[in-house]
Amino acid sequence: MSTILTVDDLKVSFATEDGLVQAVGGVSFELQAGEVLAIVGESGSGKSVTAQTLTGLTRAPNARITGSVTYRGRELNGLDDDQLRNVRGEQIAMVFQDPMCSLNPVYRVGAQITEMIRAHRDVSKREADDRAIELLRSVGIPNPERRVRHYPHEFSGGMRQRVMIAMALALEPDVLIADEPTTALDVTVQAQILRLLAQLQRDLGLGMLLITHDLGIVARVAHRVSVMYAGEVVESAATAELFANPKHPYTQGLLRCVPVPGKIKRDEPLGSIPGTVPRIGPGFEGCAFRERCDFADETCAHTVPRHAAGPSHEFLCRLPA
Repeated sequence: MSTILTVDDLKVSFATEDGLVQAVGGVSFELQAGEVLAIVGESGSGKSVTAQTLTGLTRAPNARITGSVTYRGRELNGLDDDQLRNVRGEQIAMVFQDPMCSLNPVYRVGAQITEMIRAHRDVSKREADDRAIELLRSVGIPNPERRVRHYPHEFSGGMRQRVMIAMALALEPDVLIADEPTTALDVTVQAQILRLLAQLQRDLGLGMLLITHDLGIVARVAHRVSVMYAGEVVESAATAELFANPKHPYTQGLLRCVPVPGKIKRDEPLGSIPGTVPRIGPGFEGCAFRERCDFADETCAHTVPRHAAGPSHEFLCRLPA
């Protein structure tokens, strides 16, 4: 497989009234063609900010962004807004977690799909309309010829998410970023959306970056996993390896929080990690997880070493591999 997306030491900070806040602190990873890379972690760990920064969606007067984002050898962080518009949708597409907020409520869904197609392709309105119908059919929306003229509020949550997936795939991108694509959907619809994404990813050979906090989803669809905490990747490995042999205490804690059928006693509380993700500012040193970790000692307040637990398994911790 060839590498299509490379992120190297990406850092994102925001100036606020309370000072500078570091949302992403040196994230690095590679995405291969035809691969699903999952980025997992609690809310506030920097997953969505990382994903949105890849296509410049976090650019703002108060944002400070450093590091490298390379798509097929082309550096994206140095592009201006007009150049980035040609990347979004055309080469890297994104499915956001709340389709009702992502779709314009006063425009028919077909018009929103065709608008994007015609913004990037020199095609007639009729050709764009036909493409929109074809896309809705490909994501499993029944009667697409009729539904293409409906408004977002006339679709269920799962169907709106299918519309968002259709829109993301309209220009046949190489990379699909799915940011919490099953949030707020019931479990049956979640399974349908996951099956759809997995099928499309296989059929089209997409490289997919899956942002989620649901380890059950990760186990079903991801090839590799990067675990984020407080803006850092604290562990990365192949999915099977990570579940079988987690090394970082945070990863171990996340896995303990997953209820396992047949192993849960009626009166036994579900697993949890006490505390919350800390706010990281300038000058912070050491392990961000140390205040919540059962294995922390005084050395954790200083530089944290990175260990290799295998050919493609790394973790950031003072504990040995």
